[in-house]
Amino acid sequence: MTWAVVQPGQTRVGWIGTGVMGRWMCQHILQKGYPVAVYNRTPAKTQPLLELGAAPANSPQEVAERSDVVFTLVGFPSDVREVILGESGVLAGCRPGMMLIDMTTSEPRLAREIEQAALARGVASLDAPVSGGDVGAKEARLSIMVGGAVDAFRAVMPLFECMGKTIVHQGSAGSGQHTKMVNQILIAANMVGVCEALIYGFKAGLNLESVMQSVSSGAAGSVALNVLGQRMMKRDFEPGFFVEHFIKDMGIALAEAERMHLSLPGLALAKQLYQAVQAQGYGRKGTQALLLALERLSNITR
Repeated sequence: MTWAVVQPGQTRVGWIGTGVMGRWMCQHILQKGYPVAVYNRTPAKTQPLLELGAAPANSPQEVAERSDVVFTLVGFPSDVREVILGESGVLAGCRPGMMLIDMTTSEPRLAREIEQAALARGVASLDAPVSGGDVGAKEARLSIMVGGAVDAFRAVMPLFECMGKTIVHQGSAGSGQHTKMVNQILIAANMVGVCEALIYGFKAGLNLESVMQSVSSGAAGSVALNVLGQRMMKRDFEPGFFVEHFIKDMGIALAEAERMHLSLPGLALAKQLYQAVQAQGYGRKGTQALLLALERLSNITR
């Protein structure tokens, strides 16, 4: 099937999910001249977008009825299923020729299920999870990993370009989600290393700012160290990405690994450590809150 390339001022966009990242991603689309209908389960979270000209909707189905392309960015696979496949979900309001893009980090098999349900209605479906956190969303430089039909991908590229700098088509439905799992596996081990390194430096009596000058530009450097490491040193644990969502992602990756008969002990350990963070009451903090749980293991108080 051939899909028309989206056009500012003509293509109507629907957006569902205006949290830490979704608010900024939707705002970039608005500011490029696309008319937007927006929905969030907590209506107050849509207010900044309404002030910029977005139109409110009362349900995912209503968003679809008023749109040509619908984006979803929610929390968990169960939320994706409800918002897209539910009784008053997006597909219930879709018409043939529309496009549906789920940017939630979710299950590859659910992405394939959504594609099949969408195709039955003559609707294109892409799974397009992102990486870059709140800063990447705010600055429109996310990495977007896309699975689904390549012609649909090309048709919505101008919308992806509103939000991201690295936009790669990874393959068939579910491939975007699998790529995001690779991303999360890499981050999980890295975060443990960043936290342990900062704890070691602190206990050794080093000036951590000086240490960062030495290590951040060499082989040990990473976005986790340069961005989240700085937040850790400032004792800033507010979320750019929620601990509870990261635990969800690691659980998906481990389930997929089990299905593929893979052993990923580093990922399993990271998930256990993050579950300790959640058990200590920090599930709604940022992933850098791992530092708090590891400090407690070593009886470090500040």
